[in-house]
Amino acid sequence: METIFRNLGWLLASRGINALLSLVYLALTTRTLGLENFGYFTLIVVLAQALAGFVSFNGWQAVVRWGVESAAARTATGFALALDLSSILVGVILSWGLAALAGYWLPLPDTLFWPTFGLCAVTIMSIRSTPTGVLRLYERYDLAAKADAVLPVTRAIGAVLATVFAPNVIGFVIAWGVAELACAAAFWKYSARYVTIGLQDISLKHLPEQHPDVWQFILGTSLSRTLAVISKQCMILLVGALGGAALAGGYRVASQLGQALVQLGEALSRAIYPEFVRTKDAAIVLSNKITLLCLMTGAIAIPVAYWGGEWAIRALAGPEFVFVHTAMVILAFAGALELLAANWESLLVARHKAITPFLLRAVPLILVISTMHFLITMWQLDGVASGILMMSALSAFGLGLAVSRQQRNEVQSTNDIIEAPKS
Repeated sequence: METIFRNLGWLLASRGINALLSLVYLALTTRTLGLENFGYFTLIVVLAQALAGFVSFNGWQAVVRWGVESAAARTATGFALALDLSSILVGVILSWGLAALAGYWLPLPDTLFWPTFGLCAVTIMSIRSTPTGVLRLYERYDLAAKADAVLPVTRAIGAVLATVFAPNVIGFVIAWGVAELACAAAFWKYSARYVTIGLQDISLKHLPEQHPDVWQFILGTSLSRTLAVISKQCMILLVGALGGAALAGGYRVASQLGQALVQLGEALSRAIYPEFVRTKDAAIVLSNKITLLCLMTGAIAIPVAYWGGEWAIRALAGPEFVFVHTAMVILAFAGALELLAANWESLLVARHKAITPFLLRAVPLILVISTMHFLITMWQLDGVASGILMMSALSAFGLGLAVSRQQRNEVQSTNDIIEAPKS
């Protein structure tokens, strides 16, 4: 448990820096660009993040899992790197087509084609799953936190420079692209200290030859990642496509302030997954303790969003964004549920049940997407937030039931083993 909290402490330190600096560049972008242009900027950034999420794999989990079990760090790292390189190759090609077609389904003017393509391509080339896995394999969460902090620090500096010298959408897009490259460079610099691989190690065949279930694992975890992308980035794109750039910008502000717990959930899952893999016998006990911590965190965050949310929106983004307050509170509630779900999902993945979380998240997501047009038409931004809350509630409920069933099965298996000699 001490290891988890130490690792979680480093991740939260990184997330804390990210959260604080994100308030800086949120204030700069919203006040400099205004509601409409901030909406354009939001759609470009989210489009790039969505594409990266779709074409990339959760290779870091493969590094942690098979690096620990077989001590074949080079083989696992080479496999993850081969996945990343494949993602980059496909992603850069798709970036051109996605940017060219974006104006047909998103409220983006044609003049923003090159910024859209450029940020999409740069974000793809900055995929850092492999070095992330290496640092977590060797429990260097301190170095991972330092590398992670490069992104918000560079964004904040870039946002200041853009505000002064290029106060437009293109200026901020350039700042975000430079930040992605700088963060990726930091991750590779730190991870190179622990694993050195040659060209012969970069292969999609070597690790699966030793562990036939590799592709099933990668497919399950990557599908779950894709669902997370759809529920976050693609949801913003859907809001923009159905409600316009201004509504997308408003949703971005509400989600960034209201769903801070989701970032905590991501940090939590990254910290506890390696421990669930290493300490299989005590994983259930650890998960139960983390659940209590999640409940306490949610109980604090929701009232804070309700009582202090409007003030925070007015102070940071400006009075024209105050209309997002109710949606922000609803999203804070959804974030609390996602915090629970992240814990249970990590436990199931560590128990080789990667497909189960995917299915339990896919059904609620499809339900919400199918009703989004109705929700926006009837209740605008509050309807979007309510849909996200419903999705998070259904996913958390399903994951909780799955973990409970897993616990009962493990207890029954243990009892069967104990009673076997008696018969």
